[in-house]
Amino acid sequence: MILAGDIGGTKTILALFSRAAGAHTPVVETTFPSSGYTGLEMIIREFLDANPAPVESACFGVAGPVVAGRASITNLSWVIDAAALRESLGIGPVHLLNDLESIANAVRILEGDDIATLNAGTPVVGGALGVIAPGTGLGEAFLTWDGAHYRAYPSEGGHASFAPNSADEIELLRYLQAKIGHVSYERICSGLGIPNIYSYVRDRVFGRETPEVAAALATVADPTPVIVHFALAATAPCPLCVAAVDLFVSILGSEAGNLALKVLSTGGIYIGGGIPPRILPLLRHPRFLSAFREKGRFRELLSAMPVHVILNPQAALLGAASFALA
Repeated sequence: MILAGDIGGTKTILALFSRAAGAHTPVVETTFPSSGYTGLEMIIREFLDANPAPVESACFGVAGPVVAGRASITNLSWVIDAAALRESLGIGPVHLLNDLESIANAVRILEGDDIATLNAGTPVVGGALGVIAPGTGLGEAFLTWDGAHYRAYPSEGGHASFAPNSADEIELLRYLQAKIGHVSYERICSGLGIPNIYSYVRDRVFGRETPEVAAALATVADPTPVIVHFALAATAPCPLCVAAVDLFVSILGSEAGNLALKVLSTGGIYIGGGIPPRILPLLRHPRFLSAFREKGRFRELLSAMPVHVILNPQAALLGAASFALA
């Protein structure tokens, strides 16, 4: 059996996979509240006590950078050490992957229902693949073909400096620079970023706020679901929220195109994270692909690149399992 996990600041998902069933189908799976435990080892012991099985190897996708087999988890005090876990638990090899690296590994095993295609394009066999995932933050990764397999690599591309492409985006940059200094793509193109766009639209474009939205925002710790909800409302959507989410979609399209150029992703771009499936109708609007393709002399190249949205919410877990089973 293979032990795989998706380790986040809010929840930890552990699952057992068999070689017979493959990385797409967990044999057993359990979700744990991360904050209720002092570390990953405690959760693993509880999981294996409830699901005893010989573990051949383990792989965990973690929400944080992995350096020399160690990782600090964003929003938790945990430090995970692969070698220490292996020794303490007495299991086979233990691997730690950045969460985007895990999602990138899942790309290799995604099935038809796991994705929605925005642009079929003309994929090049063995061409590089790009992965961009706006969730709480903005993650980016890529895969390259080594002649026999795709290999996934993490990056911190979401922290690269934001480059505006319109008058609105220029003013957004100026607005945020005055408030926070350096403006990365993550400061805009993520769950953390959507409230920043909304604040700009409220303060500099409309100069007012919809009372119903203001009342809803006053009661929540995370404004993003509220903004998205009122933007997508079937009747009487909030104009400010619509403008904010439309700007988010354009910026996501542009940064996905930037990633496509940087890694020359002729095999395709995959958009993961928690936000894209929720706003899929907006991503199908021409606004997204227009921003993706508008790269001057390289428009034709990007127009031929496939673009897919990852719909499976367990992509990071499946990617960890795929890595362990490879």
